[in-house]
Amino acid sequence: MLSVKGMKRCYASLWAILFIFILAGCGNTKETAQTKAVPVKAVKVIQQNVTLANEYAGQVQAKSEVRIQARVSGNIVEKMVSGGDIVKAGQPLFRIDNTQYESALLSAEAQLAQAEVNLENSRIDTQRYQNLLNANAITEQRVTTQKATERQNEALVSSYRALVRRAQDDVNSTLVVSPISGRIDVNDVSVGTYAQAGSTTLVTVGGLDPVFVQFNMSENEYLNLRQISQNNITNSGWGENVTITLSNGTVYPLSGKVTQADRGLANNSGTLTLKAAFSNPDGILIPGMFARIKIPGIPIKNAILVPARAVQQVLDKSLVTVVSADNKAEPRPVILGEKIGSYYLIKEGLTVNDTVVVEGLAKVQEDMALEVTIVTPEELGLSINS
Repeated sequence: MLSVKGMKRCYASLWAILFIFILAGCGNTKETAQTKAVPVKAVKVIQQNVTLANEYAGQVQAKSEVRIQARVSGNIVEKMVSGGDIVKAGQPLFRIDNTQYESALLSAEAQLAQAEVNLENSRIDTQRYQNLLNANAITEQRVTTQKATERQNEALVSSYRALVRRAQDDVNSTLVVSPISGRIDVNDVSVGTYAQAGSTTLVTVGGLDPVFVQFNMSENEYLNLRQISQNNITNSGWGENVTITLSNGTVYPLSGKVTQADRGLANNSGTLTLKAAFSNPDGILIPGMFARIKIPGIPIKNAILVPARAVQQVLDKSLVTVVSADNKAEPRPVILGEKIGSYYLIKEGLTVNDTVVVEGLAKVQEDMALEVTIVTPEELGLSINS
């Protein structure tokens, strides 16, 4: 029989042998896992001509906005519109009490009539005196004095005619009409309000179609875009085919064009203010609305593009996983350019001959064998214009 000491040595030997087998089994498992290919989806790197788009934050403004003020003073006695109404040019909006202006017009017309009678009488007297002078019945001084009286009466007639025109304008101005077509704001005055000529704003009306989208760009961006236009690099030219995206992500269906640029850079920001005009037949765009404005920019020939989902950010580096010639994973650092739709522009790190992994990246490590399924951008729903 074995002693207790001998039995302990026997158990120790058995455990050692069992441990060796366990290690061997684990090694085989690890080796099997390393040799098993990881299924991934990959796409070919795209090379094509693209045009970078410059995007800016913009705000919709009425192309024409008028603060309507009273031209004559008086109480508002009639209101023909309600706040928020759409009005046409020449449409009546308010009526101011015209009693005093009608009276002033009647008085001016009476004075004019009297002056015209006096002028007619003086003309008759001038002709009569001229006949008497021809007959040597009166002196030439008498005729000269009469002609002066006639000229004085002519001046009075002209003066009273001006008074009548002014009085008539005052009467006409008691009916306040819209100078432009558009929508009036809700902050209009009420009946009974006293309107002071030249200072009381009755209502503000803004044009609906077209409208402006105002935005700012830096000096360098402006110079680069102007250079494009002058060199005819693109067919569209600078400032055309401008598009906007509204705050809810909707792309406005009509394109616009940059029509105005400020005369200089803003002193506090060093940016240039520009305005792009957009047709607004359905009234979708209203003043004050925010929008992202996109302007076609610099064209790039033979640009290298990869899907944005293929790019991984590790600390301050950008990496893509390239499928090597023997179908193994090859992490490769790249230098990114601008984002264009669903893609990134690659400045350095890839060629048109490379294939990059777009799905299954979480399971991939360097030098792992890959079971690659090549897919097309259309199958992944990728777009350069999105």
